[in-house]
Parts: sequence; structure tokens; C-alpha cells
Amino acid sequence: MTETATAEGVVDGAATAPATVGRVPSQRRARERVERILAAASDLIARHGSDQLKMSEVAAAAGVSIGSLYQYFPDRSALIAALAARYFADCRQCIAEALDGVDSADALRAAFSALYDLYFAMFQAEPVLRDILAATQTDRTLQAMEEAESRANGRRLADVLARLDPARDARALDDTAYLVWHLGECTMRLAARLPADEGRRLVEAYKQLALGTLLPAR
Repeated sequence: MTETATAEGVVDGAATAPATVGRVPSQRRARERVERILAAASDLIARHGSDQLKMSEVAAAAGVSIGSLYQYFPDRSALIAALAARYFADCRQCIAEALDGVDSADALRAAFSALYDLYFAMFQAEPVLRDILAATQTDRTLQAMEEAESRANGRRLADVLARLDPARDARALDDTAYLVWHLGECTMRLAARLPADEGRRLVEAYKQLALGTLLPAR
């Protein structure tokens, strides 16, 4: 059976993306083929960058025919969107685990700081993530995915803030938390391009600015 799906249909728990991929793999053999394709694409991006990614090279590296590749991913953008969706899903899980148990302002500060330390470490260790993050500046599909993630993560953060201080205006909390998460992505994009020491300092500066906004002194 064949059907049209978004990148969410390809990777478990991934964010919905406007990009269309081909068949949703329903059998183990097909899922394994998709895994090989994504692994090959990730390796090629790590070595050469997403702008140099060629579908023929992905097919060869994954050991599949070019026709089979196009059944799952009609173009390079769909491949990159699927990898980005995995990254966003991993981030979403980390955020949920970090924030769900927060019960005080101090706990929120610690959780928020630890999350951004983790993100920075991930980008330092994984060239593919840096490349995908940079690609959001020019790829509309990735932009839409990033904005959707910022909004969803901001909503989760706003829920925590409302739980800590029910008297705060709900609409203002939503707007502030959404903006904080989106600016966090922008900060990571910049920090990932800089030398590690400077990037780390910018992340620290962002955390201080964000926490000062989220938890103003009274």
C-alpha cells in the first residue's frame, strides 16, 4: 500500500513538516531501507554540507537504487527535512523531561540552563545539526518546522511559568515564552558558527537574558 505523507510519517515522533516524502514504510525491510538512506544522507552532510548533497550519492552510499530513494524522498529538501524532524523530536523529548518536574523558580533556572548547555554540546559534537540549523535561514520548510517547534516548546514553558505564578497574564506568558525559544534557536545558530569559547559565552549571555525575562526579580 502506498500513500503520501509528511516527514512525520517517516520518523517516529517527528514534527509535522510541509515537505512531502513518498511512501510511508510499513514493513521492517522498508523501514530499514529508510534508516540506511537517512544515515547515508547524514554522513554525506557531515562531510560535505547539505548544499552539496546529491541524491545519486545518497542512493549509492545507502545501497539502494535511485528510483527506490525517490519513492521515499522526492528531493534533497525532503531528506533534510526528515533529518531535521528527528532533531526536533529529540529536542522536544529533552525539553519535556527537563520541564515536566519543575516546581520552583530555582528548578526552572537550573533546567533551562542545563537544556541550553546540552544543545550547545550537541551542536559542537554533531556537524549535521549545525548544518541543518544553518539551513533554516534559506529553506522555507525548515523555517516552518523551526517556528512550529518554537511555538510548541514555548507553550510548554508558558505552562510551567503559569504553574509557578498563576497570577501572571496567560497571553503575555505565551508570547514571551514563544519568543524566548525562538531567540534561543537564533542564538544557537550564531554560536555554532563561532569558535567554541566564544559560542559558549554567547550561550551563557543568552541564558541570563532569557531567565531575566522569564523570571523577573520582584
